[in-house]
Amino acid sequence: QVQLVESGGGLVQAGGSLRVSCAASGRTFRRNVMGWFRQAPGKEREFVAAISWSGGGTRYADSVKGRFTISRDDATNTVYLQMNSLKSEDTAVYYCAADGRDYRSLSSLRERYDYWGQGTQITVSS
Repeated sequence: QVQLVESGGGLVQAGGSLRVSCAASGRTFRRNVMGWFRQAPGKEREFVAAISWSGGGTRYADSVKGRFTISRDDATNTVYLQMNSLKSEDTAVYYCAADGRDYRSLSSLRERYDYWGQGTQITVSS
């Protein structure tokens, strides 16, 4: 019954910006770590960004640091990914994910993603 649904993907020119959203339903995620991943054709899924349950902590992959911003709105059970200065190599299917456990620390060593969205395609053209 828990669902994560991404939206906002599409085609954008290099250097442009895009914001994707992830709407969660079935339970509240106000106490849970949430994140974004992406997968390009022929490549493994890779971590993009994560945000703590408090909203006060974030972490990013080196490849997107300084360009992407993850945020959350617990009133609407939604997490966002603002993408600026987009590059061709950012082209991928972007997935929203959530840790089902409450009050877990934001850590690359301990994060666990139990729920996944269906993905939204983002294509950056040159």
